[in-house]
Amino acid sequence: MKLRSWRQTLSFLVCCVLIAATALLTTGCDGSKQTSDTSASATPSATVTDAADAAPSQSDDHELGQGKTTFTFTVVDGEGQETAFQIHTDKTTVGDALVELGLIEGEESEYGLYVKTVNGVTVDYDTDGKYWAFYVDGAYAQTGADSTEVTAGATYTFKVE
Repeated sequence: MKLRSWRQTLSFLVCCVLIAATALLTTGCDGSKQTSDTSASATPSATVTDAADAAPSQSDDHELGQGKTTFTFTVVDGEGQETAFQIHTDKTTVGDALVELGLIEGEESEYGLYVKTVNGVTVDYDTDGKYWAFYVDGAYAQTGADSTEVTAGATYTFKVE
C-alpha cells in the first residue's frame, strides 16, 4: 500500500514539474524572431521579402553602424512597443542609413521607397489597413526616409498607424 501511495506522489510531482517547465518555456516566446546579426546589409532594390532574417531585433546593445554622424532611430510597433537605436553613419539620407543596416525595407515606387518592413515587422496598407508613418523630431515628416537628409542629433521614428 505504501509503494502505491509513493508512486502516486512521485507521478504527481513529475506532472507538476513538466507543467511548470512547459509554462516557463512558452512564457518567454512572443513569436518574434530575434537575432544578433547587425552586419546584414541591403540595398534599396525593388522588392525585399526576407526582412526578418536581415533586420536586427531588440537587443541590449542598440548602437548600430559606423560613421561620423549619429542620430536616434525609434520604432513603435502595432502594440505600441518602442525600440530606440543610436545610429552611426556616413550616409547622407536617413533611408540609405537604415537600409544599409537592414532596419527598413520596402518597394521602390515613383514616389521613392515605400517602407513596408521596419526592424523585422512588416506592415502593408493593402493587406493590413496600416502603414509605417515616418516622423522627424516628433513631427510627421514632409519627405520620405529615402529623401530626408541625415541631421546629427535628430530623432527619426517609424510608427505603425
